[in-house]
Amino acid sequence: MTRAAYDTVAESYADLVRDELDGKHLEKALLATFAERVDAGVVVDVGCGSGRIAGHLRCLGLAMTGIDLSPSMIDVARREFPDVRFVVGAMQSLDMGYCTVSGIVAWYSIIHTPPAQLPQVFAELHRVLRPDGLLLLAFQSGDERVRLEQVYGHSVSYDAYRLDPVAVAGMLVEANFEVDVRVHRAPMGYESTSQAFLMARKRTS
Repeated sequence: MTRAAYDTVAESYADLVRDELDGKHLEKALLATFAERVDAGVVVDVGCGSGRIAGHLRCLGLAMTGIDLSPSMIDVARREFPDVRFVVGAMQSLDMGYCTVSGIVAWYSIIHTPPAQLPQVFAELHRVLRPDGLLLLAFQSGDERVRLEQVYGHSVSYDAYRLDPVAVAGMLVEANFEVDVRVHRAPMGYESTSQAFLMARKRTS
């Protein structure tokens, strides 16, 4: 249902979030830090949506590829950011070889994955990352499932999960990542919950 929902809202979503980073200095600082720390090579934005984060990181000098389950979102992303490669795909099963990616960004894209399935996702991200590859996660903080029926002006239905940052960090450690940046901030603007950000490196042993 998430794919169908995002196919429906793709254009409205892109219009709403196009300038979202403008007033979010913390988020821009985290993305800049990620861009400075990641090694040269391909960086993947999984669950890229309309491509705004991939486009932002491309402007910071990274060789970006965006992946999203929604073909309509990919169409929008290609139109908005023609200098970035975008492909349809799922983060649970990436069409990429072992140890081929320097960095991965999952910017609010794990929020549609039930928490019990996150270890599978993190194992897949670990598989494609090179040794010492860098991962950046952003998600809504909490411990509940939210059922959405009206989104971006459309009647659609899908679940979103607010996640405990401590629990997510623990899953990353179990998946053989080393978490070295943990940021938590209060809600701002239209947000109803606090936001969490984790940066982690793939361990080599």
